[in-house]
Amino acid sequence: MVNMLRKFNYANIINLCLFLLNIIAVNFLHAQEPSVALSNGSEESTALEISREVTARLGYIENMQGELGVYDAALIEAYSDFAGFYMELEDYSNAVRFYNEALQIARINTGLYSEQQLPIIEALINNNGKLKEWPEVDDLHQLNYHISSRLYDFSDSKYLTAVEHFGGWKLRVVQENLLDLNGRRLLNTAEDLSDFYKMVIESAEQQVDIKPERLLRMVYGKTETDLTLARSIAATPYTSFEGTASRYVNQTRCQNVRNSQGQVVRNCFTVQVENPRYRQSQRDAKQIILKRYNGEITRSIERLHHIMDNNNGLTNGERQQLEIRIVELANESEQLLRAARRTLLF
Repeated sequence: MVNMLRKFNYANIINLCLFLLNIIAVNFLHAQEPSVALSNGSEESTALEISREVTARLGYIENMQGELGVYDAALIEAYSDFAGFYMELEDYSNAVRFYNEALQIARINTGLYSEQQLPIIEALINNNGKLKEWPEVDDLHQLNYHISSRLYDFSDSKYLTAVEHFGGWKLRVVQENLLDLNGRRLLNTAEDLSDFYKMVIESAEQQVDIKPERLLRMVYGKTETDLTLARSIAATPYTSFEGTASRYVNQTRCQNVRNSQGQVVRNCFTVQVENPRYRQSQRDAKQIILKRYNGEITRSIERLHHIMDNNNGLTNGERQQLEIRIVELANESEQLLRAARRTLLF
């Protein structure tokens, strides 16, 4: 009796999926441009073909679950293939759904830190990006880097690729504010990214076999981050910075008043007033932070000079591009220094 109920439930589930997928398929086809729209007969044929394919894949997964169990490793590929099928249909929500199933089973079977998860995570990043689910994309990029940092040595090209992808994403978050952060949190994100690049670059410089072009990409990433920070700080009014002096000070004020007997007496009281040094301390705070990141840019320029002068593996094109980049950075660094001196304008 229990088996009959299970079969009945499975049949109902499959029929419901078929019905919904027919609707999805038809709506998908109707949404195409008129120049590529299919005839009604072709639409119905394609929708039927999609429904049959979905039924076959659902049945295949159901059989695997019955024979092997719901967490068998073979389901990783089955779910991933099903997700790829939805990607071809541009149904990114269902693609994300089945890639998540594949990732869950991969983590159960291969542990929290396994190479098998990385292609699935990359697919999830791609599909969530299509849906503009930026917080999900951010979490997945951090997961991808975290797993890669556990799996690969620093000298491994796969680790350096993970660094480039993670840094590139975080820089995009900062430049486009994809996570809708307020000013302070956005600045913190940029500062964390600058520190991340600094750590990676310093570690990379200790490796004797790292290719100069990989190191260059990391230095470029850091300079772009520091430039973004410096530009933002230069454009921010000094009043937005926390001054080093106390904002308010106490003052004693006295005045002559008559008491109840008609006599003139001295009456003193304490009031809180704005510290006249506070505004200057805000200007100083802005200058200090701006000079800090300008100093980081200067150090990056020095690194680029060192790479250019000490690596014969650079092609003529790479060397020319590097020279141009050094000149551009030097010019912008000078502009930022001038901005730091014009504190009264901010």
